[in-house]
Amino acid sequence: MSDAIQGLKPALVWKHFAALARVPRCSKHEAAAARFVMDMARQFGLPARQDKAGNVVVKKPASPGRERTPGVCLQGHLDMVGEKNADKTFDFAKDPIELVRKGNFLMANGTTLGADNGVAVATNLAIMEDKALVHGPLEFLFTVDEETGLTGANNLQPGFLDSKILLNLDSEEEGALYVGCSGGRDNTGTWKAEFESAPATMAPLEVKVSGLKGGHSGLEIEKGRGNAIKIANRAVTTLGGLGARLSRIDGGNKRNAIPRESVALLYVPKNRLGLARKTVDELNAAIKAENATVDPDLAITATEPKGIRKGTVMKRGLQKKLTQVIAGLPHGVIKMSPDIPGLVETSTNLAVIKTSKKEISVATSQRSSVASEIVDINDTVRAVFELGGARVTGSDGYPGWKPNLDSPILKLAKSTYRSLYGKEPEVKAVHAGLECGIIGEKYPGMDMVSFGPTLEGVHSPDEKIHIDSVEKFWNYLLAILKNVH
Repeated sequence: MSDAIQGLKPALVWKHFAALARVPRCSKHEAAAARFVMDMARQFGLPARQDKAGNVVVKKPASPGRERTPGVCLQGHLDMVGEKNADKTFDFAKDPIELVRKGNFLMANGTTLGADNGVAVATNLAIMEDKALVHGPLEFLFTVDEETGLTGANNLQPGFLDSKILLNLDSEEEGALYVGCSGGRDNTGTWKAEFESAPATMAPLEVKVSGLKGGHSGLEIEKGRGNAIKIANRAVTTLGGLGARLSRIDGGNKRNAIPRESVALLYVPKNRLGLARKTVDELNAAIKAENATVDPDLAITATEPKGIRKGTVMKRGLQKKLTQVIAGLPHGVIKMSPDIPGLVETSTNLAVIKTSKKEISVATSQRSSVASEIVDINDTVRAVFELGGARVTGSDGYPGWKPNLDSPILKLAKSTYRSLYGKEPEVKAVHAGLECGIIGEKYPGMDMVSFGPTLEGVHSPDEKIHIDSVEKFWNYLLAILKNVH
């Protein structure tokens, strides 16, 4: 057992969380995690099955005397976002997450923690194991590939579930009940790579943007954090005024994460290298001042890379199109909700840029809780790409989840929280994709609510879970299950 979880309560949840941390499970690579869950189910004597998409469902019979109680499905996703600090050597395909305890926080050492949504998986395993709990018939649904488009839920096998009540355990604020979420779409713009030899009169200069906080592109988009791709593009555009030519630009890793780092390799006239470095220093000072409150550790640096003898640069026309498109693409909050205070209604994330020998691609992600607005921001992003000569591809996306404030399970969840903790829980909607929207489409009439312990910094190496919130979440969940009649 990891030293980081010694003495933590509830012990059963933390035991399974630490075991899960040793299982590789980045999105689209959840096979080992699915096997882990099914092996646990067999150890506990519970039936488990898997559909063609890779989703797993486990059933646990009711405790004595509760056989006629309505069935409840407890749901979370197996996959996690694999993000690490640039200086961290780590292979998400095989290395175990290194747990670190800092006071009331559990974190990972330089990587994402996987509490999103490993805490739900561990909680479900703990309930599967504990034979002393009081509850009706239970189903445990473990979905795959939630983080890259909710494709596991999208491909959920018909008839896989019997329950009429679903508790989604993928929210990140203890004391809050979520009853709605945004829908989402992705768009990617791609250009055919057009390179030529770098002029002999030029020398390479690498511009790096680092130190940004990044974070979840839905839950933290309203915080106004810096976008490393946008910032790197400002540097490339400014140096272009000195005659610099772009060789490559890369930044970001995941569509649903605000990009934290970006690197651009340019070729600058040799007689202007000093001026170029000075220009980057000035740009660093200016943009650091712009972001001082939200991203105080931002750094823009320019260094002359060693060992590059002869390189290539993008043709001028391609460089102009690319930099103009990045400058023109919207990023951040587009509209706040006029109905729910503090809720982002529509946003877009300029997420990833990659340069290869064959193409340059820019990936974006759009979200909205209003169907017509997601169409509009989707069309806006596509228009910017097309004006810049890019080939545009996109996803069909996933639906939002419309709040039902008359939901019976919501009313039960509210009264249970009030009786346990003497105060009302907050009822919210979230500017992120929850699988409830898709599951609700596939199982019409499913009564749903989403809640969880408190997490911070998900989708980034700053991810942490508030240790004390896990025990409150656990006791609350067990009380709901006991109160369902």
